[in-house]
Amino acid sequence: MKIQEIAIGYISIPLVTPFKTALRTVDSVNDLIVKITTDDGTEGFGEAPPTAVITGDTKESIEAAIRYYIAPAIKGMDLEDLPSVMEKMEHCIAKNTSAKAAVDIALYDLYAKLQKRPLFRLLGDGKSDKLKTELETDLTISVNDTEEMVRDSISAIEQGFRILKVKVGKGGEKDVERIREIRRAVGKDVVIRVDANQGWTREEAVSTIRAMEKEDLGIELVEQPVSYHDFKGMQYVTASVETKILADESVFSYEDAVRIMEEHGADLINIKLMKTGGIHEAVRICDAAEEHGISCMIGCMLESKVSVSAGAHLAAGRSIVTMADLDGPSLCREDPYRGGPKFSGSKISMQEEPGIGISHVPVEFVMI
Repeated sequence: MKIQEIAIGYISIPLVTPFKTALRTVDSVNDLIVKITTDDGTEGFGEAPPTAVITGDTKESIEAAIRYYIAPAIKGMDLEDLPSVMEKMEHCIAKNTSAKAAVDIALYDLYAKLQKRPLFRLLGDGKSDKLKTELETDLTISVNDTEEMVRDSISAIEQGFRILKVKVGKGGEKDVERIREIRRAVGKDVVIRVDANQGWTREEAVSTIRAMEKEDLGIELVEQPVSYHDFKGMQYVTASVETKILADESVFSYEDAVRIMEEHGADLINIKLMKTGGIHEAVRICDAAEEHGISCMIGCMLESKVSVSAGAHLAAGRSIVTMADLDGPSLCREDPYRGGPKFSGSKISMQEEPGIGISHVPVEFVMI
């Protein structure tokens, strides 16, 4: 099964409400879709969002990386030797993790179709009893004024979500107030995860988290409290608080993850395919996490169902992944795709279709 054609297109899906973090505000998903066709006519799909404030990748850079570097490098290669294809893609251009992720997802989709198996079963780590056929995702609560965040949290619970990922990072005491009021509104049984998106200094992070601990607000974890490049700050915060710290923007590569694990830069790792360059590197991080006994979350950027489905397959296949932040499709106003895992409120149900399962992508593709 050889790679014959590579095409790209774009999809735009409005969000139910604007997505707001300490870094940005977005009101729609505007992603690049990749379609790879083999010499027997089988199609595989991938997706990449332009998230310049996190990955450095723009719409233009993602398309250029695929068009001028990745596509010429891998066209004609035999998909049955997937490691060689991945190695070729990795070395044809540095960085550009979102572009690589889109192509990587499409390749894994095709490879699993070649094996006539759903991807999550192919990615299983040899522990068939640990495979998950259903995942539970959290729902993101965007950073707004406290009253609006409380309303959004109550709405999420009414929709059946039991885990909230609350965006903060706009000021220590104000952030404590946000969490206090949300906890008061949703009760003690709802899981609350706090995501600062690099919004605090190390001192502010410690004082804010300790204030939440003192008030017994029941926070499961705090994600990326300080800047991605402040490794000493991550170590300092992790060592200074009781609440578990989840590394997100600090972990792009296998090497980043191993450093975090071995030098105690965080308690947990958030793996996102757009940071790792796709499933291939993400699997390596899962292997390292297994060795170190560090639990992982599979997260997503502001993505739609194609790439989020790939993340779900990885989460379902790997036992070290104990948390899912795969709410991209839930944030979208509509689902224009057919096939793939079923997203219903907080539940993601894996299906037995080969590959990632996506069978229809309503995009006008252009061959490259």
